[in-house]
Amino acid sequence: MISISILGSGNVAKHLWDAFLAQKEVTVNQVIGRNPNTLAHFAGKTNTSQNFESFMDADVYIIAVSDDAIPEVSPYLKNKGGLVVHTSGSVSLDVLADNPRAGIFYPLQTFTKTQHADFKEVPICLETKTEADGQLLHTLASLISDRVYFVDFEQRKKLHLAAVFANNFSNHMFHIAHEICEKNNLSFDILKPLILETSKKIERLSPYESQTGPARRKDTGTLQKHINLIKEENQKEIYRLLSRSIQQTYGKKL
Repeated sequence: MISISILGSGNVAKHLWDAFLAQKEVTVNQVIGRNPNTLAHFAGKTNTSQNFESFMDADVYIIAVSDDAIPEVSPYLKNKGGLVVHTSGSVSLDVLADNPRAGIFYPLQTFTKTQHADFKEVPICLETKTEADGQLLHTLASLISDRVYFVDFEQRKKLHLAAVFANNFSNHMFHIAHEICEKNNLSFDILKPLILETSKKIERLSPYESQTGPARRKDTGTLQKHINLIKEENQKEIYRLLSRSIQQTYGKKL
């Protein structure tokens, strides 16, 4: 039986809690968070507290707070005997230098409070100072995920960068598309099959092979028509930049 405490009560903490709650081999001793509204989700199911100095003993302490808050929280755990980990993809292990036993437990997924996450499909990236702690963390991660990897900080921060391009930036493109549809009395639902098929294609092809569109074809007439249709300068700049990047990527092939 592995006992854990979760520090934080936001999206990542909630989804980790839900995943661990279903495992008989794991006991969630405690959830600590500053926000009473988000902490209410855990009340009555485990010990909860807003006091970061009232830790119960645990085998693993999972710091699931914002990146900037990790250095504020980790010193509270420096005298604990358990393994202290954080869940950030862009923060190094050094931020836990005060903790003799430290590691990384980074679930690479976008989490939304109201959407269930199938953790079995969520990649979890691990890093520890010692082999023994690595084995403990691997055992814990494998209970909730079928995709567990050891990834050092140099790799992880580049993986996090890639994730921002793949998820955060692509979602912003969806937002712009949604705005264009709304402003022109069009249903965004018309685009959803296209968005889903674009995502499905990378199961069969590489993103390089999957690229289509006027920039890929060097269809300058259509590109200029689109630029003329766009009213907002920021969107014009985004359109030009992405089209130029696509053209440069495929320039030698055409």
